[in-house]
Amino acid sequence: MPGPDSGGRAAPKGSPHGAKPTSQVARTQAAPATTQGSSRERQELSSGHGMPTWRRRLEQVWLRRLALTAIAALAGLLYAWAMGQDTLEYYYAAADRSMSMSWHDFIFGAFDPAGTITVDKLPGALWLQALSIRAFGMHTWAIILPQVIEGILTVLVLYRAVTRLAGPAAGLIAALVLAVSPATVALDRENISDSLLILLLVLAADAVSGAIAGLAADDADEDDADEDDADEDDADDPDELSSDPSARRTGGTLGRLILAGLWVGLAFQAKDIEAWMALPALGLAYLLSGSSGAGPVLRRAGRLAVAGVVVALVSVSWMTAVSLVPSADRPYVDGSHDNSVFAQVFDYNGFGRFGDQTPLQVRAAQLNPDTPLPVPPRAADRLLDGALGRDTGWLIPAAAAVAVWGIASRRRQPRGDPLRACFILWGGWLVTFFVVFTAVTTLWPYYAAALSPAVAAIIGAGVVAARSRERVPASRTIGLAVIVAGTAAYAGWLVSSSAGPPGWLVPAIIAVGIAATGVIVWSLVRPRTVPFAGALAAGLVAMALAPAVASVSLAAHIEGAFDTPFESARVQEDVALGLGKQAIVAVQDTIPFWRNAASGTPYLMAAQSALLPSAIIYDSGLEALPIGGFDGTTPSPTLAQLQADIRHGLFHLVWISSATDPRLRWVTTHCARLTQRVFYCGGTPPAGSAPGSAGPTPVPVQGN
Repeated sequence: MPGPDSGGRAAPKGSPHGAKPTSQVARTQAAPATTQGSSRERQELSSGHGMPTWRRRLEQVWLRRLALTAIAALAGLLYAWAMGQDTLEYYYAAADRSMSMSWHDFIFGAFDPAGTITVDKLPGALWLQALSIRAFGMHTWAIILPQVIEGILTVLVLYRAVTRLAGPAAGLIAALVLAVSPATVALDRENISDSLLILLLVLAADAVSGAIAGLAADDADEDDADEDDADEDDADDPDELSSDPSARRTGGTLGRLILAGLWVGLAFQAKDIEAWMALPALGLAYLLSGSSGAGPVLRRAGRLAVAGVVVALVSVSWMTAVSLVPSADRPYVDGSHDNSVFAQVFDYNGFGRFGDQTPLQVRAAQLNPDTPLPVPPRAADRLLDGALGRDTGWLIPAAAAVAVWGIASRRRQPRGDPLRACFILWGGWLVTFFVVFTAVTTLWPYYAAALSPAVAAIIGAGVVAARSRERVPASRTIGLAVIVAGTAAYAGWLVSSSAGPPGWLVPAIIAVGIAATGVIVWSLVRPRTVPFAGALAAGLVAMALAPAVASVSLAAHIEGAFDTPFESARVQEDVALGLGKQAIVAVQDTIPFWRNAASGTPYLMAAQSALLPSAIIYDSGLEALPIGGFDGTTPSPTLAQLQADIRHGLFHLVWISSATDPRLRWVTTHCARLTQRVFYCGGTPPAGSAPGSAGPTPVPVQGN
């Protein structure tokens, strides 16, 4: 006969030591059912009632690792498919080539081989691309390879981060959802800085998750010490252990936070102040974890302050070093009007993106004053509708609903509940990025990829939180049915509103959505026939179908960061045109004539803005001086410098689209016109130097 529990009732059959004390039950419920797989792997569990043998545990570990390997392989296939044929962002590709040619240009992030001006962003991500070119040569695939690797690593790191707080099952689901997210697939197929930004921010989230897991383990240990009659087996319950023993020490927790600060600071080098957008979620999740007394809260706040100092120091390190170098010994800082990298970061690439004209609009006004560049208006639903909705909106409503439910459903758990901390961390990430991207003036499709890790983590944690060994409440099953049906209906609407989806996709979404909803409802009516875990699996398949097909479509059509799923052929042509693919072809045909006209000058030419120099530098590695930097308004070179360069014979050719700038008006009045847009400065042009054309037509649609 089983012995009585603390309330006088008989303990359940098969419980050799009786029921757990109330405090231990609370702690067991507070921890997710699959909290830390890596700590379990290190234990040889007995084969008692309800516990797997060590052999079965080993098999589970290998199956989990095999599944993670398959997910990483799928991600690599989607990101790297035909990457040698992708259309690049040629402004960054030109900078990559310049930086690969000179260590001076590499260190300062110079745009052009002569090192006259920097790129208009911090060069952290471009350093990796330039190193890849140095290692493998100037190839399209060599420029894209770092982003492919960064994307795969992001999937693996997200698995670890989610596993720390929600368990390996949640980690695998999150990794899979992220791997097939269309925004992520499109981003990692091109040479855009956001791939490195997201990897580093997910690494920061992983470090904070480790610190939170350490706090939860410390609280559990304190409770165990207070229980004189605690069961020794319960004290070793793997559900109450952190995956990293070092995180359970105070120093280990602080070290985790310092590491997170380092990752955020490095992310700042990749994409400026966008890296700081993750700080509210990271800080809030840690602050709300652990004991609730004034002392513990103040200690956690103090540790966050230390981590904040690390973030600030690492973030401004390169900027400060560059600022200390005399201006004569470094390139001019593009995006600033006073040669200040701080102005570039905090104004041009920071607060200036809210309400002011974007650099693209400014450049369009310089090159084609009579044809202003239209910018879609800001709207609260911009991430959920149209092209952006098909890029990243598929699971955002579901993730938001799951995050709210996850936090509310665990409100009675202790403050150190790791699963609730997981929802707070990734829910805060989702809200912060969503709000900022809604408010920013221009939102390119690849920006939205920063939402994907949060969406994936919330979905994974939500599936695990919804599982229960007890009878599942009817309200939870009904809620799951509503979320799955709503997500499938939303996906069908997004696909039907696009121009080029496969004809079978909408019927498939509807059929799978109805089938999954039916399975969920049947699990409520006949739970013994269809377990709730089966209903969760059916719902996950229905929700992931449309974005998975969208991701495959992006890879199959060799599309990149500026594309969105199921575009029309006309839109795809416009994107390729805007990125300069046709300009590259025109430049290749025209460079021989320009070389002849240049008469052996050190620079091939100077040109208005960085539009044409991007194509020239990328294709040939020759110097093409960008007058006015990226958007054509930066005061580099000055008129006096331009005149001196011409006088010293650095170049003869100047390409001008519209003489709206005083420097360009001087050229038009003092130099001979060779073609509609090309002028010759420096005497009489040699015979046969004009190709008989105006040169590549400016297309101010290139992303920035």
